[in-house]
Amino acid sequence: MDYHSPASFAEASALAANATGITRFLAGGTDVLVQMRADIVTPDTLIDIKKIDGVRDITRNDDGSWTIGVAVTGAEMSEHPELGRDWPGVVEAMDLIGSTQVQGRATLTGNLCNASPAADSVPAMVAAGVTVTVTGPNGDREVPVEQIPTAPGRTSLAKGELISALHIPARGENGGDAYLRFIPRTEMDIAVVGCGVNLRIDGDTITEARVSLGAVAPTVLLVEDCARAIIGTKLDEAALEALAAAASAACNPINDKRGTIEFRTEVAGVLAKRAARIAYARAKGEKA
Repeated sequence: MDYHSPASFAEASALAANATGITRFLAGGTDVLVQMRADIVTPDTLIDIKKIDGVRDITRNDDGSWTIGVAVTGAEMSEHPELGRDWPGVVEAMDLIGSTQVQGRATLTGNLCNASPAADSVPAMVAAGVTVTVTGPNGDREVPVEQIPTAPGRTSLAKGELISALHIPARGENGGDAYLRFIPRTEMDIAVVGCGVNLRIDGDTITEARVSLGAVAPTVLLVEDCARAIIGTKLDEAALEALAAAASAACNPINDKRGTIEFRTEVAGVLAKRAARIAYARAKGEKA
């Protein structure tokens, strides 16, 4: 195995572009190191990006948006004094991943690039409108999070490309987000269904919304019909029922040992309603 510790993302990209065989990037390591120890994968080239400047930074930009370094851990996000006030759903979703020990290593970028349909942080990021900077042989490009996973375990990243930063939009006024999941156990389990909701209100009326579902299709879904169901409403019972129906209709799940198609389809609607209520209360400045 060839181990590299580049000083820049351009260097990391060049190393990956010129590598042969299996290449893996190392940021938190909670996926790749486990896979290596279990003999699931043995990289020919391992590129450690933790020593690149800025990868552990959480930065609030002048316009109110956030830039998250690719090696920022879940624990660092949870402990940040301001990020959770702006985007509690994103932080809470990341905080659900693994144990306390895993939280000290796991990253948003790794959870995204692992490309699991059941990844907890991804529906929350999709709902929030998060984008990523992708660095490759041809320079940088900005990509919405929902366009990164293409199938279970697969991403849209080409050879030599890697994510070099995450960007969370400015929260703005009268907005709120939330993420909920259903798991068989009380903690440290994989989502059977996950749902992220992000919305904005004017008075009591919802003016903007994004709703995302996880673990109900081969990739995390951004469900525009769910957004349309609640935009223009005051999130009354009719709007909530329309939201639940749209969420269930969007599902394309599988049967497995954790849940049936029918169960996942029903729970998607239930979680969408609950997450929407929490996001709505947060948008109104209420405790949720």
